[in-house]
Amino acid sequence: MGAGKSCIGKRLAETIGWDFVDADSEIEKAAGCSITDIFERHGEAAFRDGERRVIQRLLEQGPSVIATGGGAFMNPETRAAIRANGVSVWLRADLEVLLRRTGRRDHRPLLKKGDPRETLSRLMAERYPVYAEADVVVESVERPAEETTRQVVEALRAHGVDIDAG
Repeated sequence: MGAGKSCIGKRLAETIGWDFVDADSEIEKAAGCSITDIFERHGEAAFRDGERRVIQRLLEQGPSVIATGGGAFMNPETRAAIRANGVSVWLRADLEVLLRRTGRRDHRPLLKKGDPRETLSRLMAERYPVYAEADVVVESVERPAEETTRQVVEALRAHGVDIDAG
């Protein structure tokens, strides 16, 4: 949350000429309600199951930039599907950056209860070791989005991804 997945994902897709897909938006379309509503009505486990199915479908649709929710990569099936059908990019950010960015909007179910700093710290401790399995890692720091996007393009090329970025 707050690493820049949607912002950088949209810019990356535009730069390389691929479609951009936000998995959370696709989940909301499939469910017919917001992610917050899914969490409140059915719980996180039901949300994660739907998320896994939607991401699998998106991966099967061909080359695109898919922004997944922060917890999606934690699912071993989702990680395996991404590994088999794409290239994973982790936009790694430190706690202070994430706090500044997530504090700007109030739409993140996991941050609605308790202290956001404690929640993000806990999530980082749980998730960052798994995120480290990503194919490509780019630091998400306070700099222009164009610069982060350029670094992602360079990292993807270095990883051997065939992109035609201008």
